[in-house]
Amino acid sequence: MPSRKFADGEVVMGRWPGGVLYYELQVTGYDDASRVYTLKYEDGTELELKESEIRSQSSFKRRKSQSSSGSPSRRRTSKVQSRSPGRPAKGRRRSSSQGRDHKDDKEKTIQLVLVLFKLSENNTRRYNGEPDSTERNDASLVSVERNLEPDLEIEHEREEKKTKEKIFKTIKTSSKTKELEFGGRIGTFTLIFFLPATVFYLLLMCKQEDPSLMNFPPPLPALESLWETRVFGVFLLWFFLQALFYLLPIGKVVEGLPLSNGRRLQYRINGFYAFVLTAAAIGILLYFQFELHYLYDHFLQFAVSAAAFSMGLSIYLYIQSLKAPEEELAPSGNSGYLVYDFFTGHELNPRIGSFDLKYFCELRPGLIGWVVINLAMLLAEMKIHNQSMPSLSMVLVNSFQLLYVVDALWNEEAILTTMDITHDGFGFMLAFGDLVWVPFVYSLQAFYLVGHPTAISWPVAAAIAVLNCIGYYIFRSANSQKNNFRRNPSDPKLAYLKFIPTATGKGLLVTGWWGFVRHPNYLGDIIMALAWSLPCGFNHILPYFYVIYFICLLVHREARDEHHCKQKYGLAWERYCRRVPYRIFPYIY
Repeated sequence: MPSRKFADGEVVMGRWPGGVLYYELQVTGYDDASRVYTLKYEDGTELELKESEIRSQSSFKRRKSQSSSGSPSRRRTSKVQSRSPGRPAKGRRRSSSQGRDHKDDKEKTIQLVLVLFKLSENNTRRYNGEPDSTERNDASLVSVERNLEPDLEIEHEREEKKTKEKIFKTIKTSSKTKELEFGGRIGTFTLIFFLPATVFYLLLMCKQEDPSLMNFPPPLPALESLWETRVFGVFLLWFFLQALFYLLPIGKVVEGLPLSNGRRLQYRINGFYAFVLTAAAIGILLYFQFELHYLYDHFLQFAVSAAAFSMGLSIYLYIQSLKAPEEELAPSGNSGYLVYDFFTGHELNPRIGSFDLKYFCELRPGLIGWVVINLAMLLAEMKIHNQSMPSLSMVLVNSFQLLYVVDALWNEEAILTTMDITHDGFGFMLAFGDLVWVPFVYSLQAFYLVGHPTAISWPVAAAIAVLNCIGYYIFRSANSQKNNFRRNPSDPKLAYLKFIPTATGKGLLVTGWWGFVRHPNYLGDIIMALAWSLPCGFNHILPYFYVIYFICLLVHREARDEHHCKQKYGLAWERYCRRVPYRIFPYIY
């Protein structure tokens, strides 16, 4: 194995991939396996290059009158979109007419690149206060006041054509995942078994007469009782019914964010229509006196069926991902380790034709199934306890969670900019989470209330409802503010919002909800989670598992966001953190 050529801390000249311009960079790391260097610009943004794309500073011939190269952001004007015209590099002595002609050609090329870049920038710009790994960090492309290679004169025409072809494409210098999350290989291997075990433990505890933690472990049922072919058939029928609704030619078609190869995938936004059709189908079943509480009677078998299906789907996804091109792999799931990539998801957007598996599973079978399960629990409570009306606690839980699901489906388009879609691959983590964790853990309060009814007064119910409304208001208004600014930052209605410009051409909001804490949507989510648990009373901690888990989940996700944003936005992110010091909980965290 050849030794590395450049040491950490060394200042070198690195070529922007797909172009001919070299910029001054500092070496910050090196991967022995892939022989890829990690380099940093002066403004904090990072780039990964192969050794063949890096040259020492001494190999560049400079005229004394020229200033040394710096970071691409050094000569930017105060406006993010403004770019200064570049000065052509000077090569060997030629006649004055030849020099003028070459200078004119070079200036035309530079202006062409700038025009193309600005057009691309205007078409692809999005704002997001959180990282979207599919978006381009294009700060380096816009600085053309840099020294060119000495042999640029010979390759000028060829490189101009290449630059023009690639200027609209998002640059992906290295798709290898270097930083392993979730405890790396050992952690992800453990989670593959721990997550299903947690679901079954929670459901078994809810079935006990006394679901106290002191009664751990709960009595285990016979293995043969956990599987029922009819239940698995019903689950498959549900899954493919939602797939049929997804394929219906209703609802608008929108484009997602740019992929690493510059393409934008198309998505049909019809989740709310699927919900309406599902509600109609359930209504027909109830009209013909179908016993929906069958779900409650076989709840554990349904969870086992969903887990088995998600495992089979995950295996299929990983095998198919081995055939996917390099540019279609997930930036977080391409480590080269089978277990880790299987868990996090190897391919970013696996599709069967135009059927996007990740996007479909994200909001359809599990999320809509959550509402159906809650309704089944409500009917089971009425039947088991001989009630003519459901309890007030059960009504609150059903109403709060129904509002949450309907809101998600109504604002379905917003999911296209979330980390799940733009950064995480589709593997066991999301497949199990979407098809098992969401419907069977998020419905835990309703499942608990069937076996452990809790009576609450109307004043207490009103106070809990107010708390849920506060959480929902924060959650929805924060997300709407962010999405509106991302969609059209120049909208006159948003003129009151202040933001910090970044090297990527985006802005980090520092007013409104996003100037209050860095993740106000997470704060609203946690407040709502608490409101969902309070109707279950305080006899046991089991119904509060959701809010405890959700706090841990969002704190972990916030840490992931923090890491990605620091890499992506550099010094601008540090300024933002000084301006908005609290992450989720104001004056606490």
